[in-house]
Amino acid sequence: MLASTEAEKGRESLYRELKVIATAPVFNEELKIGEVVKRVPRDVVDEVLIVDDGSTDNSPKIATDFGATVISLGRTIGVGAAIRSAFDYALTKGYDVIVVMAGNNKDSPEEIPLLLDPIADDRADFVQGSRFLNPAATFGDMPFYRRLATRAHPWLFSRVARRRVTESTNGFRSIRTSVLRDPRLDLRKNWLDGYDLEPFLYLRVIQLGYRTTEVPVTKIYPPRQLGHTKMKPITGWWQMLRPMAYVATGRWRKAT
Repeated sequence: MLASTEAEKGRESLYRELKVIATAPVFNEELKIGEVVKRVPRDVVDEVLIVDDGSTDNSPKIATDFGATVISLGRTIGVGAAIRSAFDYALTKGYDVIVVMAGNNKDSPEEIPLLLDPIADDRADFVQGSRFLNPAATFGDMPFYRRLATRAHPWLFSRVARRRVTESTNGFRSIRTSVLRDPRLDLRKNWLDGYDLEPFLYLRVIQLGYRTTEVPVTKIYPPRQLGHTKMKPITGWWQMLRPMAYVATGRWRKAT
């Protein structure tokens, strides 16, 4: 299912000669998704795309009401599958850059220009937002175990990538869409339907020699009663770690 507003169809605004789409995967975020869409700077972003991963609440309708284009996967597949669908949409529509952000209002869409400038300046093809580069960052109601995990992951990631990064679990990033056309990325495997896709993509982009950089961004965890994450403690974090194990051993080439 695809829904779009007439105003959105006619937009031709550009940010520094870039045609930009911002996307967020969503699963049951009716209390937050409207705010996410509303906060996107529309003088910078040409289209907001929400990919619904089988929500059973009013998330798709709310996103549409706030002016977003909505694609529904029809059933719950996973965040990786949702992001991959957004990539396909961006390529089909001829966008130059796709910005990926959280659908649960943890990111600050107002900071999207920070993710775009290195690409507009032709200094990068992939821009990773890093909360740890922001000296003024406060993480809100972030659980202690996640503070530890979000520090440990980039330490391991850096060793596999052979390049130091300060952030690897933050999904707030921008990608030049020409990178996504590279068949060597091989993002079509089923094991990338979940949380695996994002760290795998980042690793492969580095391995393939594309230019990457980090910029300071904000990441705020909402009060616990509003829900922190849909990630399951064991399987979710294994999906975040598996790409590093697979890339380090070369197993990703045989995994389906």
